[in-house]
Amino acid sequence: MAVKYSISTVGLVVRQDRLAPAVALGINLCNWIKSQGLNAIADPPTADLIGAAPTPPGDFTRLAELVIVLGGDGTLLGVARHIGERESPILGINLGGLGFLTEVTTEEALATLARVLAGDFEVDRRIMLEAEVERPNGPGGDVSECFRALNDVVIVKRTTGRMFELNVVADRTPFCSYRADGLIIATPTGSTAYALSAGGPIIYPNLGVMVLAPICPHTLSVRPVVLPDSFHLEIRVKTADDEAILTCDGQESASFGTSDVIHIRRCPHAVALVRSTHPYFEIWRNKLHWG
Repeated sequence: MAVKYSISTVGLVVRQDRLAPAVALGINLCNWIKSQGLNAIADPPTADLIGAAPTPPGDFTRLAELVIVLGGDGTLLGVARHIGERESPILGINLGGLGFLTEVTTEEALATLARVLAGDFEVDRRIMLEAEVERPNGPGGDVSECFRALNDVVIVKRTTGRMFELNVVADRTPFCSYRADGLIIATPTGSTAYALSAGGPIIYPNLGVMVLAPICPHTLSVRPVVLPDSFHLEIRVKTADDEAILTCDGQESASFGTSDVIHIRRCPHAVALVRSTHPYFEIWRNKLHWG
């Protein structure tokens, strides 16, 4: 959709290991942003490196009207989960590997930023998943842990090579009992990540669906499925041990057991990614080597 508003404060996020190319590009972009009479902010360690104004994490997401991510898809995933209801647009500059999310090259960075600051850009609103681990009858009563994922929520055992069983209820209706090494619940954005390796389909990023892809299912007729993102999933593990873990975007995790319930639903907030000039099909062809 077209975006028409002014931007006065730009937040910069540099890859956590702060590779020299990322820092050098951060300095150039920061200097250019300030030359345009705009504010450039970053977390305190990064700010010292690139010359931006140091801003605590809580203020960063509140103040940044545009977020520039210098890194790979993993860096962008870490930022996207914490943007919140403001849905500030994110411009991803690829300094990592595949770059399905960070689509803009370093050579295109300055020209793309100038176009965005001139208001000449569109955003893709990508859905996120909200995962809640409900723990009934804890020492202080019921306790819940909540997470967000732009790519996927993955349920596996800590011990690799051991199968376990998961019961899934979808939209208040019994859906499937999976006997597998694990289960991936992916957004369309995450359909080109772990779910793709598990045999899941590639989903057009703007569709309102989610993918359930079992990892090495015991029964070969159990295949990946696509469900509406309006469905509320309830997942319980039947395996009688406490080795099950849930991970979100491969970056946040929680353990759970047979008495716990996992709730997965579409997050009320979306992630607004600045659309590059590269069509989706071009990105798929290049990244997946389709020719």
